[in-house]
Amino acid sequence: MSKKYYFVTGIGTDVGKTVVSAILTEALQADYWKPIQAGDLENSDTIKIKNLITNPKTIFHPEAYQLPEPLSPHAAAANAGIEIQLNQIKLPLTKNNLIIEGAGGLFVPLNSEQLVIHLIQKLEVPVILVSANYLGSINHTLLSAEALKVRNIPVAGIIFNGQTTPQTEDYILNYTGWPKLLNVQPEKEINRQVISRYATSVSSQLF
Repeated sequence: MSKKYYFVTGIGTDVGKTVVSAILTEALQADYWKPIQAGDLENSDTIKIKNLITNPKTIFHPEAYQLPEPLSPHAAAANAGIEIQLNQIKLPLTKNNLIIEGAGGLFVPLNSEQLVIHLIQKLEVPVILVSANYLGSINHTLLSAEALKVRNIPVAGIIFNGQTTPQTEDYILNYTGWPKLLNVQPEKEINRQVISRYATSVSSQLF
């Protein structure tokens, strides 16, 4: 079976990319990589994922950039006295599946000229788009879809985070033509048991 690489991006910030990345990492027993971590270095997304999965295969690859301040990567890098260089961000070597978690949404700036979407193009990895169900999410999701389609970036599917809203989800799925891979419902607590439960229900299209 060939290796599966996926880049997890969202329609905005705080839409559930890290929870989704944990689910996918567990489901595929994949390696995990967060190329750019801005802020929260003592409890980074890598650390959070480590605390949420149980499979013995996952290797956690080091970030290309660790930035102290919780800001847009371009600003966090500037405040740290550096500039993010895309040619310094290279896929880690692994014989395993790989889940890559982005920073914020597609048009989050990494430096004065390049955005997260340019990093996705460079890495040449299919996208899994995380959409949160809130008023305005249709617009944000379809704008993200348009940006991906115009650049011919392959998309494996959409994962919806939040209370299921059939009218919203059906519209997005019909408009984009992309499959729904999973619904992540509101949970009182996100822990290993919850991640494991969702991991068993991820769409077989990913395998």
